[in-house]
Amino acid sequence: MSIAEAKKVIQIEADGLLSLLDQIDPQFDKAVDMIMSCPSRVIITGIGKSGIIGQKISATLNSTGTSSFFLHPVEAMHGDLGVVDSNDIILAISYSGETAELNILLPTFKNRGNKLIALTGNPNSSLAKAADAVLSAKIPKEACPLGLAPTASTTAALAIGDALAVVLLNTKKFNESDFRRNHPGGSLGERLKAHVFEVMLTGDAIPTVSETALLTDAIQILNTRNIGAVLVLDEKKHSIGILTDGDIRRLVVKSSDLGGKTVSETMTPSPKTITEDLLAADALSIMQRHEVTVLAVVNEQKEVTGILHLHDLLGKGEFSVLI
Repeated sequence: MSIAEAKKVIQIEADGLLSLLDQIDPQFDKAVDMIMSCPSRVIITGIGKSGIIGQKISATLNSTGTSSFFLHPVEAMHGDLGVVDSNDIILAISYSGETAELNILLPTFKNRGNKLIALTGNPNSSLAKAADAVLSAKIPKEACPLGLAPTASTTAALAIGDALAVVLLNTKKFNESDFRRNHPGGSLGERLKAHVFEVMLTGDAIPTVSETALLTDAIQILNTRNIGAVLVLDEKKHSIGILTDGDIRRLVVKSSDLGGKTVSETMTPSPKTITEDLLAADALSIMQRHEVTVLAVVNEQKEVTGILHLHDLLGKGEFSVLI
Protein backbone atom coordinates (compact mmCIF):
# COMPACT_ATOMS: atom_id res chain seq x y z
CA MET A 1 0.00 0.00 0.00
CA SER A 2 2.75 2.46 0.97
CA ILE A 3 4.61 1.84 -2.32
CA ALA A 4 1.53 2.68 -4.33
CA GLU A 5 0.92 5.83 -2.28
CA ALA A 6 4.52 6.95 -2.70
CA LYS A 7 4.31 6.49 -6.46
CA LYS A 8 1.08 8.47 -6.51
CA VAL A 9 2.73 11.38 -4.71
CA ILE A 10 5.65 11.40 -7.13
CA GLN A 11 3.26 11.24 -10.10
CA ILE A 12 1.25 14.19 -8.79
CA GLU A 13 4.43 16.22 -8.30
CA ALA A 14 5.71 15.23 -11.74
CA ASP A 15 2.40 16.32 -13.29
CA GLY A 16 2.71 19.61 -11.44
CA LEU A 17 6.18 20.19 -12.87
CA LEU A 18 5.07 19.36 -16.40
CA SER A 19 2.21 21.83 -16.09
CA LEU A 20 4.79 24.60 -15.71
CA LEU A 21 5.91 24.20 -19.32
CA ASP A 22 2.77 25.94 -20.58
CA GLN A 23 3.13 28.71 -18.00
CA ILE A 24 6.57 29.93 -19.03
CA ASP A 25 5.68 33.03 -21.05
CA PRO A 26 7.05 36.53 -21.83
CA GLN A 27 6.70 37.39 -18.15
CA PHE A 28 9.64 35.09 -17.49
CA ASP A 29 11.75 37.02 -20.02
CA LYS A 30 10.68 40.25 -18.34
CA ALA A 31 11.80 38.96 -14.95
CA VAL A 32 15.18 37.94 -16.39
CA ASP A 33 15.62 41.36 -18.01
CA MET A 34 14.76 43.08 -14.75
CA ILE A 35 17.39 41.12 -12.85
CA MET A 36 20.00 41.53 -15.57
CA SER A 37 19.59 45.31 -15.48
CA CYS A 38 19.53 45.45 -11.68
CA PRO A 39 22.62 47.24 -10.31
CA SER A 40 22.11 45.72 -6.87
CA ARG A 41 20.72 42.47 -5.48
CA VAL A 42 17.74 40.14 -5.67
CA ILE A 43 15.97 40.04 -2.31
CA ILE A 44 13.79 36.96 -1.92
CA THR A 45 10.98 36.91 0.57
CA GLY A 46 8.25 34.49 1.60
CA ILE A 47 6.90 32.83 4.71
CA GLY A 48 6.38 29.23 5.83
CA LYS A 49 7.22 26.60 3.20
CA SER A 50 7.50 29.34 0.57
CA GLY A 51 10.14 30.99 2.71
CA ILE A 52 12.15 27.79 2.88
CA ILE A 53 12.00 27.48 -0.90
CA GLY A 54 13.01 31.12 -1.13
CA GLN A 55 16.13 30.46 0.93
CA LYS A 56 17.13 27.66 -1.43
CA ILE A 57 16.52 29.82 -4.51
CA SER A 58 18.62 32.58 -2.97
CA ALA A 59 21.47 30.13 -2.30
CA THR A 60 21.32 28.88 -5.89
CA LEU A 61 21.37 32.41 -7.30
CA ASN A 62 24.38 33.31 -5.18
CA SER A 63 26.37 30.28 -6.29
CA THR A 64 25.61 30.91 -9.96
CA GLY A 65 26.55 34.56 -10.21
CA THR A 66 23.46 36.52 -9.10
CA SER A 67 23.83 38.33 -5.79
CA SER A 68 20.89 37.56 -3.53
CA PHE A 69 19.72 37.15 0.04
CA PHE A 70 16.58 36.01 1.85
CA LEU A 71 14.46 38.45 3.87
CA HIS A 72 11.88 37.06 6.28
CA PRO A 73 8.67 39.14 6.00
CA VAL A 74 8.02 39.28 9.75
CA GLU A 75 11.60 40.26 10.56
CA ALA A 76 11.35 42.86 7.79
CA MET A 77 8.41 44.49 9.57
CA HIS A 78 10.50 44.72 12.73
CA GLY A 79 13.54 46.51 11.39
CA ASP A 80 15.18 44.30 8.77
CA LEU A 81 13.75 46.47 6.00
CA GLY A 82 16.79 48.59 6.69
CA VAL A 83 18.88 46.24 4.56
CA VAL A 84 16.74 46.90 1.47
CA ASP A 85 18.20 49.35 -1.03
CA SER A 86 16.01 51.15 -3.55
CA ASN A 87 17.95 49.48 -6.37
CA ASP A 88 17.21 45.96 -5.12
CA ILE A 89 14.70 43.74 -6.91
CA ILE A 90 12.19 41.87 -4.75
CA LEU A 91 11.21 38.29 -5.60
CA ALA A 92 8.16 37.52 -3.46
CA ILE A 93 6.91 33.92 -3.19
CA SER A 94 3.35 33.00 -2.22
CA TYR A 95 1.27 30.30 -3.87
CA SER A 96 -2.02 31.95 -2.95
CA GLY A 97 -0.66 35.45 -3.50
CA GLU A 98 -2.70 36.55 -0.49
CA THR A 99 -0.25 35.92 2.36
CA ALA A 100 -0.97 38.76 4.80
CA GLU A 101 2.51 38.94 6.35
CA LEU A 102 4.02 39.28 2.89
CA ASN A 103 1.50 41.53 1.19
CA ILE A 104 1.65 44.10 3.97
CA LEU A 105 5.19 44.85 2.80
CA LEU A 106 4.26 45.52 -0.82
CA PRO A 107 3.40 49.23 -0.42
CA THR A 108 6.68 49.77 1.42
CA PHE A 109 8.67 48.15 -1.38
CA LYS A 110 6.83 50.26 -3.94
CA ASN A 111 7.42 53.47 -1.96
CA ARG A 112 11.12 52.70 -1.85
CA GLY A 113 11.21 52.29 -5.62
CA ASN A 114 11.85 48.54 -5.64
CA LYS A 115 10.80 46.50 -8.66
CA LEU A 116 8.75 43.42 -7.71
CA ILE A 117 8.66 39.93 -9.21
CA ALA A 118 5.88 37.65 -7.96
CA LEU A 119 6.25 33.86 -7.93
CA THR A 120 2.72 32.62 -7.36
CA GLY A 121 0.10 30.09 -8.34
CA ASN A 122 -2.60 32.76 -8.53
CA PRO A 123 -2.08 35.33 -11.32
CA ASN A 124 -5.18 37.23 -10.15
CA SER A 125 -3.95 37.66 -6.57
CA SER A 126 -3.07 40.87 -4.77
CA LEU A 127 0.60 39.93 -5.01
CA ALA A 128 0.44 39.37 -8.76
CA LYS A 129 -1.42 42.64 -9.35
CA ALA A 130 1.21 44.59 -7.45
CA ALA A 131 4.11 42.94 -9.30
CA ASP A 132 6.08 44.23 -12.28
CA ALA A 133 6.51 40.66 -13.52
CA VAL A 134 4.65 37.47 -12.59
CA LEU A 135 6.16 33.99 -12.64
CA SER A 136 3.21 31.62 -12.71
CA ALA A 137 3.57 28.31 -10.85
CA LYS A 138 0.02 26.99 -10.69
CA ILE A 139 -0.27 23.21 -10.22
CA PRO A 140 -3.27 20.91 -10.84
CA LYS A 141 -3.34 19.76 -7.21
CA GLU A 142 -1.26 19.21 -4.12
CA ALA A 143 0.13 15.76 -3.35
CA CYS A 144 -1.26 16.13 0.16
CA PRO A 145 -4.64 14.29 0.10
CA LEU A 146 -6.12 17.04 2.28
CA GLY A 147 -4.99 19.67 -0.19
CA LEU A 148 -3.55 21.65 2.70
CA ALA A 149 0.17 20.92 3.09
CA PRO A 150 2.27 22.62 0.39
CA THR A 151 3.81 19.74 -1.56
CA ALA A 152 3.53 19.89 -5.35
CA SER A 153 3.27 23.69 -5.16
CA THR A 154 6.60 24.07 -3.37
CA THR A 155 8.23 21.65 -5.81
CA ALA A 156 6.92 23.81 -8.64
CA ALA A 157 8.23 27.01 -7.04
CA LEU A 158 11.62 25.39 -6.58
CA ALA A 159 11.71 24.40 -10.26
CA ILE A 160 10.84 27.94 -11.38
CA GLY A 161 13.64 29.24 -9.16
CA ASP A 162 16.11 26.79 -10.69
CA ALA A 163 14.98 27.77 -14.19
CA LEU A 164 15.49 31.43 -13.36
CA ALA A 165 18.97 30.81 -11.92
CA VAL A 166 20.12 28.75 -14.91
CA VAL A 167 18.81 31.23 -17.48
CA LEU A 168 20.58 34.04 -15.63
CA LEU A 169 23.74 31.95 -15.45
CA ASN A 170 23.73 31.43 -19.21
CA THR A 171 22.81 35.05 -19.95
CA LYS A 172 25.73 36.26 -17.83
CA LYS A 173 28.05 33.69 -19.43
CA PHE A 174 28.91 32.49 -15.94
CA ASN A 175 31.47 29.71 -16.49
CA GLU A 176 33.09 26.84 -14.61
CA SER A 177 35.95 28.93 -13.24
CA ASP A 178 33.43 31.49 -11.91
CA PHE A 179 31.53 28.67 -10.21
CA ARG A 180 34.69 27.30 -8.59
CA ARG A 181 35.57 30.76 -7.31
CA ASN A 182 32.27 30.76 -5.41
CA HIS A 183 32.85 27.16 -4.20
CA PRO A 184 36.33 26.94 -2.70
CA GLY A 185 35.23 23.74 -0.96
CA GLY A 186 34.47 22.30 -4.37
CA SER A 187 37.85 23.46 -5.69
CA LEU A 188 39.53 21.76 -2.76
CA GLY A 189 37.64 18.57 -3.51
CA GLU A 190 38.88 18.60 -7.09
CA ARG A 191 42.43 19.34 -5.98
CA LEU A 192 42.47 16.43 -3.55
CA LYS A 193 41.62 14.06 -6.41
CA ALA A 194 45.07 14.74 -7.90
CA HIS A 195 47.91 12.27 -7.39
CA VAL A 196 50.76 13.17 -5.09
CA PHE A 197 53.26 13.34 -7.98
CA GLU A 198 51.10 16.08 -9.57
CA VAL A 199 51.35 18.48 -6.62
CA MET A 200 54.67 17.63 -4.92
CA LEU A 201 57.91 19.62 -5.20
CA THR A 202 60.69 17.82 -7.08
CA GLY A 203 64.34 18.15 -8.13
CA ASP A 204 66.25 21.13 -6.78
CA ALA A 205 63.12 22.36 -5.01
CA ILE A 206 63.48 19.52 -2.47
CA PRO A 207 65.41 20.79 0.60
CA THR A 208 67.80 18.02 1.64
CA VAL A 209 70.92 17.55 3.77
CA SER A 210 72.99 14.64 4.98
CA GLU A 211 72.92 13.55 8.62
CA THR A 212 76.55 14.66 9.03
CA ALA A 213 75.86 18.19 7.81
CA LEU A 214 76.24 21.04 10.26
CA LEU A 215 73.06 22.37 11.77
CA THR A 216 73.93 25.90 10.60
CA ASP A 217 74.04 24.64 6.99
CA ALA A 218 70.60 23.06 7.40
CA ILE A 219 69.23 26.33 8.80
CA GLN A 220 70.53 28.14 5.74
CA ILE A 221 68.62 25.73 3.50
CA LEU A 222 65.52 26.18 5.65
CA ASN A 223 65.70 29.93 5.06
CA THR A 224 66.28 29.74 1.31
CA ARG A 225 63.71 27.05 0.48
CA ASN A 226 61.14 28.46 2.90
CA ILE A 227 58.80 25.47 3.20
CA GLY A 228 59.43 24.87 6.87
CA ALA A 229 61.43 21.65 6.73
CA VAL A 230 64.57 19.94 5.45
CA LEU A 231 64.72 16.22 4.65
CA VAL A 232 67.70 14.29 5.94
CA LEU A 233 68.88 11.63 3.46
CA ASP A 234 71.40 8.80 3.58
CA GLU A 235 73.66 7.69 0.73
CA LYS A 236 70.82 5.74 -0.92
CA LYS A 237 68.53 8.82 -0.91
CA HIS A 238 66.37 7.24 1.77
CA SER A 239 64.66 9.60 4.20
CA ILE A 240 66.10 8.98 7.65
CA GLY A 241 65.03 12.18 9.34
CA ILE A 242 63.44 15.61 9.08
CA LEU A 243 64.41 18.96 10.53
CA THR A 244 61.66 21.56 10.88
CA ASP A 245 61.37 25.19 11.90
CA GLY A 246 59.79 23.95 15.11
CA ASP A 247 62.83 21.77 15.87
CA ILE A 248 65.09 24.81 15.53
CA ARG A 249 62.88 26.95 17.77
CA ARG A 250 62.84 24.30 20.47
CA LEU A 251 66.60 23.91 20.24
CA VAL A 252 67.19 27.66 20.57
CA VAL A 253 65.03 27.72 23.70
CA LYS A 254 67.32 25.09 25.25
CA SER A 255 70.61 26.52 23.99
CA SER A 256 71.57 29.53 21.89
CA ASP A 257 74.88 27.89 20.93
CA LEU A 258 74.28 26.01 17.68
CA GLY A 259 77.87 26.00 16.52
CA GLY A 260 79.36 22.59 15.84
CA LYS A 261 76.06 20.74 16.16
CA THR A 262 75.17 18.31 13.38
CA VAL A 263 71.80 17.59 11.84
CA SER A 264 71.71 14.08 13.34
CA GLU A 265 71.70 15.60 16.84
CA THR A 266 68.51 17.59 16.29
CA MET A 267 66.50 15.90 13.53
CA THR A 268 63.32 13.91 14.07
CA PRO A 269 64.10 10.37 12.90
CA SER A 270 61.86 8.19 10.70
CA PRO A 271 59.69 10.98 9.25
CA LYS A 272 56.27 10.27 7.78
CA THR A 273 56.34 9.42 4.07
CA ILE A 274 53.89 8.79 1.24
CA THR A 275 54.29 7.15 -2.15
CA GLU A 276 53.95 9.34 -5.21
CA ASP A 277 51.13 7.25 -6.74
CA LEU A 278 48.65 7.92 -3.92
CA LEU A 279 46.05 10.70 -3.97
CA ALA A 280 46.46 14.13 -2.45
CA ALA A 281 43.49 13.24 -0.25
CA ASP A 282 45.54 10.37 1.23
CA ALA A 283 48.37 12.80 1.97
CA LEU A 284 46.00 15.19 3.72
CA SER A 285 44.65 12.32 5.81
CA ILE A 286 48.18 11.35 6.93
CA MET A 287 48.99 14.95 7.80
CA GLN A 288 45.85 15.33 9.88
CA ARG A 289 46.32 11.98 11.64
CA HIS A 290 49.93 12.67 12.62
CA GLU A 291 49.60 16.46 12.97
CA VAL A 292 52.37 17.27 10.49
CA THR A 293 52.46 19.68 7.56
CA VAL A 294 55.24 18.10 5.47
CA LEU A 295 55.64 14.63 3.96
CA ALA A 296 58.59 13.06 2.16
CA VAL A 297 57.48 11.46 -1.09
CA VAL A 298 59.16 8.16 -1.97
CA ASN A 299 59.11 5.64 -4.81
CA GLU A 300 58.95 1.84 -4.60
CA GLN A 301 62.67 1.69 -3.72
CA LYS A 302 62.03 4.09 -0.79
CA GLU A 303 64.07 6.76 -2.55
CA VAL A 304 62.95 10.34 -1.99
CA THR A 305 61.48 11.78 -5.18
CA GLY A 306 59.69 14.78 -3.78
CA ILE A 307 58.39 16.69 -0.80
CA LEU A 308 54.81 17.67 -0.11
CA HIS A 309 53.68 20.61 2.02
CA LEU A 310 50.16 21.20 3.23
CA HIS A 311 50.02 24.39 1.14
CA ASP A 312 50.72 22.37 -2.00
CA LEU A 313 47.66 20.27 -1.23
CA LEU A 314 45.33 23.15 -0.54
CA GLY A 315 46.62 25.64 -3.08
CA LYS A 316 48.71 28.50 -1.76
CA GLY A 317 46.64 31.56 -0.97
CA GLU A 318 43.32 29.82 -1.70
CA PHE A 319 42.63 28.16 1.66
CA SER A 320 43.54 28.72 5.27
CA VAL A 321 43.46 25.90 7.81
CA LEU A 322 44.55 25.37 11.37
CA ILE A 323 46.28 22.18 12.44
